[in-house]
Amino acid sequence: MKDREQIARALAASGYIADGELATAIALMQRLRRPLLLEGEAGVGKTEVAKALASVHKTELIRLQCYEGLDQSSALYEWNYQRQLLAIQAHHGSEADAIEDQIFSEKYLLERPLLAAIRRATSPVLLIDEIDRADDEFEAFLLELLSDFQVSIPELGTIVATTIPHVVLTSNGTRELSDALRRRCLYHYVDYPDVDREARIIMVRTSGASASLSLQIAQMVESIRKEELRKVPGVAETLDWAAALVGLDVRDLHDDPDAVHETLMCLLKTREDKARLTREVSERLLGKVA
Repeated sequence: MKDREQIARALAASGYIADGELATAIALMQRLRRPLLLEGEAGVGKTEVAKALASVHKTELIRLQCYEGLDQSSALYEWNYQRQLLAIQAHHGSEADAIEDQIFSEKYLLERPLLAAIRRATSPVLLIDEIDRADDEFEAFLLELLSDFQVSIPELGTIVATTIPHVVLTSNGTRELSDALRRRCLYHYVDYPDVDREARIIMVRTSGASASLSLQIAQMVESIRKEELRKVPGVAETLDWAAALVGLDVRDLHDDPDAVHETLMCLLKTREDKARLTREVSERLLGKVA
């Protein structure tokens, strides 16, 4: 597919190394003008897809970080109550209708991410991050917006999208999303990269990382991920580790096993995992690295 190849090259130029399936999903997302739902473990690079897509299109990235209790006003719009109060005080004695018409105007409207995304002159990338953390009620509200790309503000009327944003939703799978949301989106599961792709990611994102060192790091991380860890290291942790090793002037993991073990703190994020990956274990895993 020509579109897939072009997307893969464009993403790579912006620093994101995508596999064929993801490149296809993004190509179809753009062709069909559909939201793209990316699901996968934390740290596999889902959020980075949206950032790279904004870079490819040279457009704004608008991010809505979801959390438990997120409501429409925080995601869509709010009124600047402080400025409204000041305006009311300044026009004390004026007719109530005249004051109301003035304070409920664009001048006092505070855009939140969803409203901002549909009012841009050029299509932004709208990242709805960790949608699984939001409540069912917010997810239901989101369905209407993603279907019609318009919103009703009682004081102003219906605001229809100026342009349709490129919408990327991410989920870590902490709760099951509704079938209705899934039906409105294209879907792709983002897994941990294989050794070759992770080595390419390291080379692109880490200045000074040679091809041989990048491959060794990717092989070592793959082995570590197979251990029984409480928190499996993601790509971001791999890049931190690669930067640490390059900073210590490590050019071959076998040349400095001490540095390898001591810098594993870049990958391990819990006390239990640090205790599990003893020096003996790290040396055993290092023995599997070419």
